[in-house]
Amino acid sequence: MVCKMVKKGVLGAALTAGALYLAFGTHAPSYVRTAFHKVRHTAKDSVPIQFDIERARDEIASLAPAIDNNKEELARAEVDVEHLQSEISTVRGNLDAEKKIMVSLREGLSSGDLRLTGNVSYTAAEVRTELAHRLDHYRNVSKILEEKEATLKARQRAVLSARQKLTEMANQKRALATKLESIQARLQAIEATQERNEFTFDDSALARAKQTVADLERRLEVKARVAEMDGHFSGGSLPVGTESGRDVLKEFDAEFGPKGKDTGDKTL
Repeated sequence: MVCKMVKKGVLGAALTAGALYLAFGTHAPSYVRTAFHKVRHTAKDSVPIQFDIERARDEIASLAPAIDNNKEELARAEVDVEHLQSEISTVRGNLDAEKKIMVSLREGLSSGDLRLTGNVSYTAAEVRTELAHRLDHYRNVSKILEEKEATLKARQRAVLSARQKLTEMANQKRALATKLESIQARLQAIEATQERNEFTFDDSALARAKQTVADLERRLEVKARVAEMDGHFSGGSLPVGTESGRDVLKEFDAEFGPKGKDTGDKTL
């Protein structure tokens, strides 16, 4: 049963790949990658900004343990440097004391005074053997001292670099936290603006009242016009316009005489 499902899955994938190849040819992988990135970016854009802000805040907070661990490592390194400095100082003191003894042995061989401690005398061969032993030891310790000094310089540089990195890390953490708070404040301002822009109220009652007043004004204007017409045309017929080109005065004079003298009419 499992083998059949696996075979079906492989066959489905092969058919899908074949279909893509037939549709896009050699550019099929590019289309697939582009589609994948687009889907991923679309999914990321759909995540609320506040969620990403909280996620960034958690990531910044997670830097604190790392900084604390680095502080502890730096403290250990500084202690190691101090101990190494103390060792080098002790070795240098021992070499200085050893050098003084060898100088004394060499002077004794030159002067013939072979008393090393108190009144005990030694032979020249014994003094030379002692001098050779101390000289070899001095040389070996000097090499060790050189190695310790080189190690000290390397550790000092490492401590300095670690301190600088730790300081930079702490500064960057503070800068990121400040920037994140600025982003949070800006988001809140944008959301507040959107809330103001999206706030609506029912103004239908106001619109109805305005329309009612407008209708009243129109009706009152019509009533006033009607009253004016009643006063102007009361008791008489409506005036009729004359024909175009007609000489009414000439017709009147011909009918009633000039200015209506024959009928006793008053002048117009």
